[in-house]
Amino acid sequence: MSNPLQEQLRKAGLVNDRQLKKAQKDLRKERQRSAENKGADAEKATIRQAQAEKAARDRELNLQRKEAEERKARVAQIRQLIEANRQSGDGEVAYNFADGGIVKRIYVDEAMRRRIVHGQIAIVKLDGRYELVPAEVAERIAVRDPSCIVLKNPPPGAGEENKDDPYATYPVPDDLIW
Repeated sequence: MSNPLQEQLRKAGLVNDRQLKKAQKDLRKERQRSAENKGADAEKATIRQAQAEKAARDRELNLQRKEAEERKARVAQIRQLIEANRQSGDGEVAYNFADGGIVKRIYVDEAMRRRIVHGQIAIVKLDGRYELVPAEVAERIAVRDPSCIVLKNPPPGAGEENKDDPYATYPVPDDLIW
């Protein structure tokens, strides 16, 4: 017997050898159960963590799928807007415009060229093709995807009436007499 308390209890006659062995055996079983529970708790924690990670991955994948579906729907809406409102651009006059730093050319007639210059017609790009659409449709397309708009000139006179006037921002007094 290595425990001095147990030795004292046995000498005092309060316990016998059989009771001491039973107590030690119960103590060993309890320690073994607690060790098993710790292992089971660690395993349960690992399982819970794995489930949480899987749920986070699933949420992220669902979010990516949803974004892809929304992107696909926007492209379909843009395609529908372009196909429904496309202007014929067949002509002999070459109209040059820049797309991403590269000068591109589209052939239109003179009336269509004037409408492009005056901001009534815009050039949009979808699937590598350039199309001509009215400016109002180009604005609706720009709401869905601004990168589709290649060229949309501002209408003449928009914001230019006070462009050269250095006093345009100063208030004019009401009692000014000329």
